Amino acid sequence: MRIASFEVADRCSYGVVTAHGIRETSREFREHFSDLRAVLAADALGRLAADSGGETFTEDDLRFLPTIPNPDKIICVGVNYRPHAEEMGREQPTHPVVFTRFAGSLVGHGHAVVRPQVSEQFDFEGELAVIIGKPGRHISRATALEYVAGYSGFMDGSVRDWQRHTMQFTPGKNFEQSGALGPFLVTPDDVSDLDDIALTTTVSGEVMQNGRINDLIFDVPDLIRYISTFTRVLPGDVIATGTPGGVGAARKPPRWLRAGDTVEVDLGPVGRLVNPVVDETGS
Repeated sequence: MRIASFEVADRCSYGVVTAHGIRETSREFREHFSDLRAVLAADALGRLAADSGGETFTEDDLRFLPTIPNPDKIICVGVNYRPHAEEMGREQPTHPVVFTRFAGSLVGHGHAVVRPQVSEQFDFEGELAVIIGKPGRHISRATALEYVAGYSGFMDGSVRDWQRHTMQFTPGKNFEQSGALGPFLVTPDDVSDLDDIALTTTVSGEVMQNGRINDLIFDVPDLIRYISTFTRVLPGDVIATGTPGGVGAARKPPRWLRAGDTVEVDLGPVGRLVNPVVDETGS
């Protein structure tokens, strides 16, 4: 099953992706579960699948929101592919390199990501995002995938000079509307072999990143085990698992994003996340 969060007719909503478009959940269903995070918290994905639904919209009819518009936590993992660690001059980590993003730093599929006016070093990072489906602490590696509600695409737009101001990544990873999450939540039953998924990032039609999920240094079960040890994971939490080699900062000369570019993160069965780039205007 594929589920999208979106805005239509001046309301925020969500629905199931079908062959004919995106079928909004019924009004009665939305009265019980206001958003996708509420559906996950109530363990109601089965009820969502069985809902008769309301109107069906084309993608042109609506505005995509981040897959989970209001997560409690967005936890990102850095230098989690060997080629990316090497190109950034980092040793292979012995523990996951973890940082956080704020919900306001993300947009949905089709929306512009914004290059901040204070920097020319706006970079792209295509990633697989894991969306948590039930709460847990001290989750074992053996049971970790039982906590996954689904997967989505992630574009971890990075403002490199601000990222490098100190050893903490937070400023460079949290400029408003600098990253993206989407287009859908894809449930695990629609992903036959997670490890075999190819991740390709293109910028304005040029392939920049090619990797496979089985190239992760710390795989999805390891990340859930590690993260759930220091914090309780909650339904709707997002874990961005890291980016392959090929980022703009490591190229010679560097390839920074600029207004007019389009970034595409293609994850095969998980979907293709597309975002144009614009310059920040105003205050």
